[in-house]
Amino acid sequence: MTTGLNDSALRLPPLSLYVHIPWCVRKCPYCDFNSHAVATGVGGREADGGRSAYGLPEAAYVEQLRRDLQSQLPWVQGRRLCSIFFGGGTPSLFSPASIGEILETAEKMVGFAQDIEITLEANPGTFEQEKFSGYRAVGVNRLSIGVQSFDQRQLKNLGRIHSGEEAEAALGMARRAGFDNINLDLMHALPGQTEAQALADLERAVSLGPEHISWYQLTIEPNTAFYSAPPTVPGSGLVAAMQASGREYLAAQGYARYEVSAYSRAGMASRHNLNYWSFGDYLGIGAGAHGKVTLPDQGRILRSRRTRAPHHYLTAASPDLIATGLAPPQSDPVAPEDLPLEFLMNALRLVGGVPSDSFSRYTGLPLTALKRQWPLLQAMDLVQPLEGHIAATPFGFDYLDEILQRFLEQC
Repeated sequence: MTTGLNDSALRLPPLSLYVHIPWCVRKCPYCDFNSHAVATGVGGREADGGRSAYGLPEAAYVEQLRRDLQSQLPWVQGRRLCSIFFGGGTPSLFSPASIGEILETAEKMVGFAQDIEITLEANPGTFEQEKFSGYRAVGVNRLSIGVQSFDQRQLKNLGRIHSGEEAEAALGMARRAGFDNINLDLMHALPGQTEAQALADLERAVSLGPEHISWYQLTIEPNTAFYSAPPTVPGSGLVAAMQASGREYLAAQGYARYEVSAYSRAGMASRHNLNYWSFGDYLGIGAGAHGKVTLPDQGRILRSRRTRAPHHYLTAASPDLIATGLAPPQSDPVAPEDLPLEFLMNALRLVGGVPSDSFSRYTGLPLTALKRQWPLLQAMDLVQPLEGHIAATPFGFDYLDEILQRFLEQC
């Protein structure tokens, strides 16, 4: 049984904001995110009457995001935002003006840290030079470009709407627009992919000079087209080989691995990701958005969520909240006995782990709550001593599921 939560030990962590824009041009067969394809035949026209060039209810959605954020202001508790992340879907379907309006609202309602990181996800097939310049002008200072592969055959397998050449062109456009902090998303273990082909994708990505590369394995998730009709993917031995060679190559090129699937140049790790994996707080606004907030005065940590369907989100209103027009998100407290697992599911994904004292500060539990399982895991060379940092060993980093299973059984 986990030791009870100590209200006096619980401290406020940094605060981020996640903004979910749920629409995309086409739903990819591997995607299990809350994303919805736009209606066919609606693209190619200018924004008109509050609707985007893809026929989306852009103005109405931005207004609902404003109400959503306003309803969560009691959870801010005097903090400023250290990062903002626009995810999706494809946020770059929205105009720079709408992204700017969201940022202006967030700054007025909550406030920004002086060095705030503001990331926008974009796909190579959904933008042009003028749009990139517009995003930069309204305050976006980091782009995350969903390349996934440069191999045209793999792009077709993955249902992508861009070519490898368009991906390269997108990064060039971003540079000309003034972006000096760019992430490229790449996948490996793709259908029929060889080790050489996986490395070729990495080499092409590195040749473009991004500051950050997210390189993650294709997994077949429930409720996706790939789950209904699974493609033939590389076996575990081949996947392990391509991962080992890929990590070695990225390290040699100056990209340090700081999280399971994240590699960056020195000083360019994503602040938003670091706050998330360090068990920081984040407000989530938008259809299907999730959040996590700490309430020290109540001795509670809450997980929040919004309705997933865009139509339901747009029409959600509470008659007893006339001022905001939107009720606070549905939220549930995290039980004290679940907190060790919740914390470790995040912190152990970081190569360097987190300071040991952050466990008590951000969970309200004493460090002894981890010590039931820790000595055995340490004896198996899976985790490092608790003095200083909570972290897996280099060997244990490849067996995170096994480490977490020990704590799951403890709950």
